[in-house]
Order: sequence, then structure tokens, then C-alpha cells
Amino acid sequence: MIDIIITSYGEPKATAMAIDSFLKQNVKERLKITVIDPFPKVEKFLKKKYKGKINFFLDPGEGKSYALNVFFEKIYSLNTEDIIILTDGDVCVSSNSINEILNAFKDKKVGCVTGRPVPLDSRKEMFGYWSHLLFDGIDRVRKQLSNEENFFECSGYFFAIRNGVLQGFHLKASEDSIIPYLFWKKGYKIKYLPKTEVYILNNYSWRKWLKQKIRNIKGHENLSKLAPEMPRTKSFLSEVKEGTLFALSYPKSLKELYWTFSLFFARLYIYLKAFYDIKIKKKKYEDAFRTKYY
Repeated sequence: MIDIIITSYGEPKATAMAIDSFLKQNVKERLKITVIDPFPKVEKFLKKKYKGKINFFLDPGEGKSYALNVFFEKIYSLNTEDIIILTDGDVCVSSNSINEILNAFKDKKVGCVTGRPVPLDSRKEMFGYWSHLLFDGIDRVRKQLSNEENFFECSGYFFAIRNGVLQGFHLKASEDSIIPYLFWKKGYKIKYLPKTEVYILNNYSWRKWLKQKIRNIKGHENLSKLAPEMPRTKSFLSEVKEGTLFALSYPKSLKELYWTFSLFFARLYIYLKAFYDIKIKKKKYEDAFRTKYY
């Protein structure tokens, strides 16, 4: 049994595209697709369009982590051969994704697998270029950590886990960070599938980019309290150590080199802003529905 959980937020047409990217795949195993969304209008649209092919769970409106915890209790199975796939309603996955995931889980020691985020934004625009640089950077890091069988966090855009292992996770942590760690603590491996792609149109503005990245940093700093022994693969120091040379080798023109240095200053700013909010203003990480993680 494969449970595909698509978390969305009031975008029925985009969510339909996400659903279609799964329905078009050639899979022998039984699929159950459930959309989690806080808007009844989305339920009405999807049920009319798919006529019983998908399920709908009305989100209680307490945030993504809360909704997933409630739904995990509903679908919990003692059979660890059952798979749960988690993705978003505003992305689409590659046609090979489910079979690639199933093949990875043939290894009984694998508990989590994650795909490769691929930005659809144009590299000719600054924020699009930033997306390409950052996504390609994390692709490089995940490949290395996966090959070495070390811990790493999954992509919130698209990852999968075994059922029958967890019944829930901490509400004050992002699911793509804490869930892989909980599996890791239980002795499971995490595997990266670079050929399994998830396509994202970020369509960033400065305000949107800033808000998302600051919240991301706050979430990871909160993990230091919730799971202090968790290996940190995302931090300011790790970015400087692992990402600087890669970033400097990435530009193909003087304009892209300028955008790269602009990204350095932007990343420094968001870390300073996040730490100021945490330490001085005492603003804590709060769960939300629409936040993306690499």
C-alpha cells in the first residue's frame, strides 16, 4: 500500500497538476492519494474532477505539522512494507518517481528517501539564479552524505517514509528535518534519489524569499533544543565551509558572479535577522502551512 499525501493551500488547479503527475505513473502497487487542505472549495473542485480517484482531508487549520500528525494517526499501519509519500500541492514529480522510491525501499534498512528539487525559475533572473545555485548545491551535498550513509535532512517538497515506524512527530519542528532524524535514531538509513525529480516554480520576490528563509533558519535553530544530538547539516558554518567554493565556481558570466556575491550578503543578512529575532525579540519558530525546505 502506498499512501500519497499532498498538502496544499487553496490552489485547486495547481494541486490537480500535482495529482496528475502521480496518476500518470505506471505502478503495480495500490495507490491512495489524499489531499490535505484547509479550504472546502478545494475539496469540492477535486472531488468533482476526480470522481472518487482521490481522498480529501480537511485540515483543522493549526498548521502543516499538526495536520500531518492527525493524518498519520489515521493511516498508521504495523506493516513497514507500506510506504507514505509526502509532497506539496504546488509541485509536480517526475514520471519515474514512485518506482524509484519503491526500488530504494527494497533495502529493509532504508527508512526515508528523498528526491531532487529542480527549479523551473529562469536562471536569467536573479532569484531564479539563486534557486538554481542553492538547489544544485544541496544536490551535491545530499549525494555525498547519502553515498557515505551519513545523516541528512530530506526535502519537504518530496520525500517518502516507511509506515509502521512513527505515529507522529514534534509539532515545533519541520517534518522534513525531524522525521528523518527520528528514523535515523531508530537505526534506519536515509537515501537520496537524484534521478527522482520534483519540479518547483518558486517565483520569488525579495519579501517572499526573506520570510521563507528566515523561518527556515528559525526552524533549524529550534531543533537544537528539541533534538540537541541531531547532526546539523544546515547551519551558517556549514554553508560557509561546504558551499563557498562551489558557489564561486557556479557563475557562467559576470552578471551571475555579481548575483553570487549578492547571495552571500543576502544569506548573511537572513542569518543575522533570524538570530536577532530569536535572541533579542524572542520570536520563536511557528508552524505554518506553506513553507518550503530544500
